[in-house]
Amino acid sequence: MRRAGKIAAAARALAGEMVAPGVTTREIDKEVHKFILSQGAKPTFLGYSGYPASVCISVNETVIHGIPGPRVIREGDIVSIDVGATKDGYVGDCAATFVAGSCDEDSKKLIEVTRQSFFEGIKFARPGYRVSDISHAVQTYAEENGFSVVREFVGHGVGREMHEGPEVPNYGKPGHGPRLTAGMTIAVEPMINAGVAGVKILDDGWTVVTRDGKRSAHYENTILITNGDPVILTTEE
Repeated sequence: MRRAGKIAAAARALAGEMVAPGVTTREIDKEVHKFILSQGAKPTFLGYSGYPASVCISVNETVIHGIPGPRVIREGDIVSIDVGATKDGYVGDCAATFVAGSCDEDSKKLIEVTRQSFFEGIKFARPGYRVSDISHAVQTYAEENGFSVVREFVGHGVGREMHEGPEVPNYGKPGHGPRLTAGMTIAVEPMINAGVAGVKILDDGWTVVTRDGKRSAHYENTILITNGDPVILTTEE
């Protein structure tokens, strides 16, 4: 899983470097696809339940599952990159939101709070805590900073499959759900909206957007529960 995580993290970084005005989302997907294959891995997302690309690229009000295509990224757009790599039968899954050029201060704050909410959550990714202790920490931090938390989509266990148990919501009361134990591998992935929490799925059956049209950000890593600090597996180091 460390090998898969390293490849997924490098793919995320490559995509992030490509986020710039004038670039199409399809171009990013093409380069990431080539990179993952060059590492002796497979793009986990490609063909997953029929998904037609190797990367989910979600721009501005798109929360998750944006399908790459001819859309041209523009100055000030915020672009969420979600990517998975399967290596030797194990999966690494990660995401982050990047800025095309420069953006407004509200969008910067949204991205920063989304990322930090992940780190607030994994303070509780230790044996003895429960899944909802992570969830509650993510929700509390995001809402204290004036943002809302998507309910319809959640984090998850990850291992030989991209989506395994347990579900890891980004909201909820503490002290509920499965108890965390050393050796568990989970994907913690806050999806945070600038406006209301509600989302809707477009007619393509994949693209999830905010109901109010305001922006959304996404941050995710695959982590390992240990007897000490949690270990982020989706890192290039």
